[in-house]
Amino acid sequence: MKYRGLSLRKRLGLEIQRKIQQHIIADHPLYQLFWECTLRCNLHCRHCGSDCKTVAGHDDMPMEDFIRVLDSIAAKTDSRKVFVIITGGEPLVREDIVECCRAIHEHGFPWGMVTNGLYLTPKLFHQLVDAGMHAMTISLDGLEENHNWMRGNKDSFRAVSDAIDLLRTEPHIVWDIVTCATEHNFSELPALREYLIKKGVPSWRLLDVFPVGRAATTPEVLLTDEHFRQLLEFIRETRREGLIRTAYGCEGFVGEYELDVRDYGFFCKAGITVGSVLIDGSISACSSIRSDYQQGNIYQDDFMDVWENRFQLYRDRKWMHKDDCGECNMFRYCKGSGMHLRDGNGKLLQCHVKRLSFAR
Repeated sequence: MKYRGLSLRKRLGLEIQRKIQQHIIADHPLYQLFWECTLRCNLHCRHCGSDCKTVAGHDDMPMEDFIRVLDSIAAKTDSRKVFVIITGGEPLVREDIVECCRAIHEHGFPWGMVTNGLYLTPKLFHQLVDAGMHAMTISLDGLEENHNWMRGNKDSFRAVSDAIDLLRTEPHIVWDIVTCATEHNFSELPALREYLIKKGVPSWRLLDVFPVGRAATTPEVLLTDEHFRQLLEFIRETRREGLIRTAYGCEGFVGEYELDVRDYGFFCKAGITVGSVLIDGSISACSSIRSDYQQGNIYQDDFMDVWENRFQLYRDRKWMHKDDCGECNMFRYCKGSGMHLRDGNGKLLQCHVKRLSFAR
């Protein structure tokens, strides 16, 4: 495919970024570490890529097992430069979540959390702050009716609203709201923007749903190609207005919208600066990756040894230069898009450049 949407200015900007990215790939410093601490969840979201359940098929990972990973990292690099992101499932279903967070903090690692907010009481929030919390991301997928429909819980919107109020009381915490744009909530994004601005939300990240897990069987959560283009237009417009910091997530390369909908051009950092420890001990990269691209397991391997000596399929993505990607003139900048958009056979599940071409 020949994509002709990039201006000369965009190409020059992306060329500069490509050179910078090459140096980062060569050095591959570990900057972010996701910990999938549980697969249990207190909600049943229609767009869940992990297909998490109230009763998971795998036990929560014991805290001491993850701490051994942190010890491995601290022996090889500065722990203060590796940000731990606690995710799930829903992390707050763990009865020992505060103890886990405190242990991470005491080992010298800054940490944050991704949560749906349903269990975030004022008491628990302040316990997390006391345990060294640096950042929090809360999911909100529309105004009350739409969000509760998506999350399958009538109290979910209220819980997020209360969580926002709590976060505003702690100015040193970095936090944002993340929204999955779907066919079901697309028309109310402007109203949701106004709600977030009035609530004093500092940052808003928007994503579109990719067809993995539960989302693959729920077509009403997948944007049409035309609405995908309109979503990027909406983000660009919101950024220009400047009333709330807004960005499109790291979902993939977006052609002529690059450098307009994010503060940087697309760069899938999975396995380059981002690693993860999954619930069964698998050593992987971005926690959004659901296909089997694990590089080892903490119960058999040393994490940092795996980080330094494996992960080549993440750092040299020439293997993606095939099928539609093999004929695309954007591969130079896209590098095959996000690893989370590849199935277990390496096939690309969703190409944003193609979607934009179809939406013209």
